[in-house]
Amino acid sequence: MTEVPMKNEEREEPGQDSRAMADTAGSLGMKAAQSKSRRLAGMSATLAGLVAVGSLLGGCGHSDTKPMDDEYAGTESSSAPSNGKDSGPEAGEGTPSASSRDGKQAAASDSGQYQDGAYALTGHYGKDGSDSIDVDLEVSGGKVQSVRVSGKSSSPVSRKHIGEFAKAVPGVVEGKPLKDLKVSKVAGASWTSDAFNKALDLARQEASVSQRQ
Repeated sequence: MTEVPMKNEEREEPGQDSRAMADTAGSLGMKAAQSKSRRLAGMSATLAGLVAVGSLLGGCGHSDTKPMDDEYAGTESSSAPSNGKDSGPEAGEGTPSASSRDGKQAAASDSGQYQDGAYALTGHYGKDGSDSIDVDLEVSGGKVQSVRVSGKSSSPVSRKHIGEFAKAVPGVVEGKPLKDLKVSKVAGASWTSDAFNKALDLARQEASVSQRQ
């Protein structure tokens, strides 16, 4: 019997499937690495943001924080006092002044001798004189027998300072000689104290005996 030789079947080259699979795996590995890198970068940015926010919040709660002084109160846009000269009730920003509410004539100068009586004055301060305090003094024997202070302001901060000043000032001036009487910062209030001193200056001029004889 004659054997018919069989034709050689075409076969794929060994290793072609392996190389294709390796290429696919390598591509997937690169994509996975890139995705992981992007995730890590995003996490780092988020952590950096949280650290920055924590630092800001920590600074806000620092124990050295001090309460606001009323020289920065006034209206919401008030700033530090200027060095301008007094110009009456509508004085420039941060320049305290005083006016009379009792219509009494003020002497040209302070004689140092004072008429007994009640004196009603208003001290102006803050931005463009927008804040004010009413000062009512009772003078007897050359001394301040009583003092009452009330005020008005569009700013909650200023109103707070006025209220604290009004409570504290009687204990500072009552029973003291009117002559040369002057207060420093009372209850943390700088502008309010300056406006009160202006009112005292005007009270001395109104009470001056040289104008009463």
